[in-house]
Amino acid sequence: MVFRRRAIPAKTPSELDAMEAAGRVVGEALVKVREAAAPGVSTQELDRVAEEVIRSHGATPTFLGYEGFPASICASVNDVVVHGIPDAATVLEEGDLVSIDCGATLDGWVGDSAWSFGVGALAPDVDKLNRATEWVLAEGMKAMVPGNRLTDVSHALEVATRRAEERFGVALGILDGYGGHGIGHSMHEDPFLPNEGRPHRGPRIQEGSVLAIEPMLILGGGTDSEVCDDDWTVVTRDKAPAAHWEHTVAATAQGPRILTPRPV
Repeated sequence: MVFRRRAIPAKTPSELDAMEAAGRVVGEALVKVREAAAPGVSTQELDRVAEEVIRSHGATPTFLGYEGFPASICASVNDVVVHGIPDAATVLEEGDLVSIDCGATLDGWVGDSAWSFGVGALAPDVDKLNRATEWVLAEGMKAMVPGNRLTDVSHALEVATRRAEERFGVALGILDGYGGHGIGHSMHEDPFLPNEGRPHRGPRIQEGSVLAIEPMLILGGGTDSEVCDDDWTVVTRDKAPAAHWEHTVAATAQGPRILTPRPV
């Protein structure tokens, strides 16, 4: 469906607070999952950790059952970019790059966030990929201000990706066909947010607009992917490792507001 509104819908200050409450649950779940990740631990065990944290706060795992998805997190390892299904057979090893995407619904509002991390030390080029993707997210979020348009965020992410190649000394590919999205009472709302593109297009960002911003970058410059037989798991076509970082972000008069903060 084409999104034809002239502006991305705005949430009220109290609604943003409610979204942040859900986002804080997600942030805590991500931190606990990272603490649990170690060689010999399965992604199914990580899923159990996340679900326990989410439910302990009176929230529900947004991902669980979403369009049939069977888990509370997406756990994507190495060349899996997004939507990896946790299972007992996927056991972490030293040097793995793990991307965890998590959502929680609290009092009818959704928080959605992702990050990538190493199990132990990452190979130098993979570490650069991961740090670059985190940096690209931070740069892209700066465009989430009232008065900008949707693709100003897209363009900021693309420009940051090209700058990150020089800054971190690695070739980076932007995963084709995937991106961020609107979010609120549902996890995926209009509009779709491409991770690259020309600026000054699409609906206007207004004070209170919220987007889930999520760069997904592939080491080596590839952009192609394929979906596995489970109809969920997205892997790089060239088998290169990929990283995924995401925050739910609101545009405010004071600047971008991260609604999925993580405990320090």
